[in-house]
Amino acid sequence: MEAKEQSEPLTITVEEAGRRLGISRGLAYELVRRGEIPAIRLGCRRLVVPAGAVEAIVRNRTSAPAAGQ
Repeated sequence: MEAKEQSEPLTITVEEAGRRLGISRGLAYELVRRGEIPAIRLGCRRLVVPAGAVEAIVRNRTSAPAAGQ
């Protein structure tokens, strides 16, 4: 059976993750360094972010309204 060609890449650059989050490139790299944005190192220098990670960060950090509000 042939593998289906994916329409979306599995990873995005750290810069693209920063753009999607509305933060600077420098802050995006800082958050990767601190482990707040998950990243995968490919080779010696290339860092990529799993494509769904940005949406998961926003979803997981969005607080629900407090009870009674």
